[in-house]
Amino acid sequence: MCGIAGGFVFKEAGKRYTSKIREAISCINHRGPDGDGVFVDETVSLGHKRLSIIDTSVGANQPMWSRDKQYCIIFNGEIFNYKELKATYLKDHHFSTSSDTEVFLQLYIKKGVSCFSELRGFFAAAIYNSLNNELVVVRDRLGKKPVHLFQNEDVLLFASELKSLLSFGIPRDINWDVLPFYFQLNYIPQPLSILRGVRKLVPGNYLKISKDGLEEKSYYELAIRRNAYKEFSYEEAQKKLVNLLDDATKLRLISDVPLGAFLSGGIDSSVVVAMAARHQQQLQTFSIGYKDNPFFDETYYANLVAKKYKTDHHVFALSNTDFLEHVDDVLNHIDEPFADSSSIPTYILSKLTRKHVTVALSGDGGDEVFAGYNKYNAEWNVMQPSIKKNVVKGLAPLWQVLPKSRSNKLSNKFRQLHRFAKGASLQAEERYWQWASMMPAEDSQSLFSKDKKLLFNNQKLQEIFNWGITGNDLNEVLMADMNLVLAGDML
Repeated sequence: MCGIAGGFVFKEAGKRYTSKIREAISCINHRGPDGDGVFVDETVSLGHKRLSIIDTSVGANQPMWSRDKQYCIIFNGEIFNYKELKATYLKDHHFSTSSDTEVFLQLYIKKGVSCFSELRGFFAAAIYNSLNNELVVVRDRLGKKPVHLFQNEDVLLFASELKSLLSFGIPRDINWDVLPFYFQLNYIPQPLSILRGVRKLVPGNYLKISKDGLEEKSYYELAIRRNAYKEFSYEEAQKKLVNLLDDATKLRLISDVPLGAFLSGGIDSSVVVAMAARHQQQLQTFSIGYKDNPFFDETYYANLVAKKYKTDHHVFALSNTDFLEHVDDVLNHIDEPFADSSSIPTYILSKLTRKHVTVALSGDGGDEVFAGYNKYNAEWNVMQPSIKKNVVKGLAPLWQVLPKSRSNKLSNKFRQLHRFAKGASLQAEERYWQWASMMPAEDSQSLFSKDKKLLFNNQKLQEIFNWGITGNDLNEVLMADMNLVLAGDML
């Protein structure tokens, strides 16, 4: 990954922020150890930290300018189809590098904001037109790359991480209105932030910023195509899916640095490894095991997949002590409240994997798109007429008193039955927030003193995130989770 930061000055007072651009990128050195660069003029500041993936030469460093010095880009991410875009739209341009960054810049010069819908990849970028004094900031379709924003009457600031915005000297005022969401969900849902005046750019959106003000638009929005469900037979859909997965994985193997894949033993990462092994010999794969928690250890399944696809497999066996030793490191990288405990093993896996490769594919997102979590099975069962469903609902008082825990199979089953019985008694939208939440809204409210009592509850959540869940289509829940859980937690 790389890191970006910058700002646009509306009034003279805004320069007190943008003048700190070097501080804003120096605090994210971990995002880009291979190079950095800064540009500052009267209106705009741009900073970049580089991790070299494609075209590792100095010529591909950023900020990158067009030859006529009119356009400038800073870019975090990767454009997988840059070679195809180059061949299709930019045949007449003489390129100075073989980087995807230069293709991105030239495509924007040629097509403007309409180019964003052509890009296959993950990206956060800012493009400055010095002639008309306009800055465009854009984020990829699903929000894989972060963009944090701060705005007041003097300036608009953006950065890959919240700590960069803080380095600009913005106010550190807690947004008490969103704190109950954290206790309810274990993360702060996008586009909200823990700080007042700060938000995240919505995935699939771009900002156009000038002295005239700010305009935000969507260039991508996924829709449920209900009339297309019977477009394919089941057999045709299987073939189509395999082709799409194969194409997506093949694109992500483009790299000028060593590349591997995470392999948890679950379906998602196993499918990615199976696809990648078609195109790369002796693919390096990486797993973590849990010495002290065998109930959660899936290295047996990871080893089976590694053996089948003849990968160069690495297993890192971790103890509880390993997790405790890395907690402080993880917290240093988390800029606002976040309580997904998987962030600790993911951090350790990434750190150990980095000793072998620079880039690693993963199966993240598979559960949200392909209904991999138990809650989707629960939702499906609620939607079906069933005697079994009614029995489980009727036994709700029993599930309430039985021991519930994730630590063993029996108590975990009691936990799931209790959760199902409670959810099955709710209306569709209320039920969704039960599936999505770690704590009921009323419990999160009870944690606050009377002077901090807030009006935020599930109804308020539904007003902010109005996805129109009717309870008639499982895809509504998958779509909501893609926008909420995937963007706010997993990514």
